Amino acid sequence: MLKKINLKNKTALVTGAGKGLGKACSIPLAEAGAKVIILSRTKSDLIKVKKIIKKTKGSSQLFVCDVTNLDDLKKVLGKISRLDILVNNAGNNRPQHFTKVSQENMEYLTNLNMKAAFNVAQLCSQKMVKAKNRKKIGGSIIHMSSQLGRVGCEGRNVYNMNKFGVEGLSRGMACELAPYNIRVNTICPTFVETPMVKKFFKNKKFKNKMLKNIPLGRVAKESDVATAVAFLAADSSEMITGTSLLVDGGCLLYTSDAADEEDSVD
Repeated sequence: MLKKINLKNKTALVTGAGKGLGKACSIPLAEAGAKVIILSRTKSDLIKVKKIIKKTKGSSQLFVCDVTNLDDLKKVLGKISRLDILVNNAGNNRPQHFTKVSQENMEYLTNLNMKAAFNVAQLCSQKMVKAKNRKKIGGSIIHMSSQLGRVGCEGRNVYNMNKFGVEGLSRGMACELAPYNIRVNTICPTFVETPMVKKFFKNKKFKNKMLKNIPLGRVAKESDVATAVAFLAADSSEMITGTSLLVDGGCLLYTSDAADEEDSVD
């Protein structure tokens, strides 16, 4: 029997939910029946997302939080009594040639893309395993990775390092959380139609070069990634853990000059 995406009676947390992929993922999770807790640094963005969810008759709760601030993160998660799904999405990129990467950019990206991702995952996992019926109801943790967590790309060395780290983190977590019936996976998109990508693609030469690396010949829509997230969040994927779901239009069929999804969320 075909399993449907049904998240009724589930609570999901999405980081970087104010815009881009975080926003795009929060709405369908709510539509599927989950109570969605949305986190971002910018309250005005979260209010907009909450209003959209309300129009779909979904349920949401917002918290203003900088995930790189561990104390703030602990305070917010301390207010959450139950958690079944985590979409560990907050991240960013600042492309530079390796020889010119500044310490400021390296530390900023690593603190956000790796250290904060680890802290979010650990704190949420601690909360999830405490549920008395966890083994029965299961749980799902989804890291927003990238095709650049699988292949290298010029000008994206720090981002490569970060996303390869997230891939390793995800697999290690999958091993240790499996006894609790908590699944851990990553989503690896190519370029996605987010505000930041649209800004990068104003450079036609750059856009054309990147599109040539995608066999399907187009970038991904936010809904493409959101659909993949909803699938991994639901029991429809209850035997999938410790792997990556590629949403890349076939880009990784090629092993050189891979494009970067360049999604940006705060």
